[in-house]
Amino acid sequence: MKRLLMSLAMGMFLSSGGHAAGFEARAATPAPALKARDLSGAPKTLADYRGKVVLLNFWASWCPPCLREMPSMERLRVKMAGRPLEIVALASAESAEDTKPFLSKMKLGFPILLDPDGSNTKRWKVFALPTTFVLDARGRVRHVLTGPTEWDEGEALKIIEAMLAEQAVAPK
Repeated sequence: MKRLLMSLAMGMFLSSGGHAAGFEARAATPAPALKARDLSGAPKTLADYRGKVVLLNFWASWCPPCLREMPSMERLRVKMAGRPLEIVALASAESAEDTKPFLSKMKLGFPILLDPDGSNTKRWKVFALPTTFVLDARGRVRHVLTGPTEWDEGEALKIIEAMLAEQAVAPK
């Protein structure tokens, strides 16, 4: 599976010139189940992030485009501090040992979840890395991006800002 995902990630990256082709807007559809563990072994589900806009990024430590976009996700987290946004990175088909070398070099303030058997990756129908889902505060998929981007600028930032603004005016 790792080899297939790597081939798909590289193909997507090379065919896009290093940038994602654009976001796919979706009608608000319920997100698939997410059952993963964080680096300390604690179980996590989407319910843990309910009430926040969630940027759920599927990535792998062997995926160069994935690693290149991580700093922009961290900058977005810092920029949005105090706002109801949760950035969650799910290491696709990797264990904690697989991700540790990368994470020791890059300090990230957002949760890293593990999907060692790839079950979440399959359930979410992720075919290339990175793939990112933007969920509304009710846990519904609203936008999908296949490929890397700079999360703290341009179209990505506009989508996050719009989702946060929408949540601010939504009935509780």
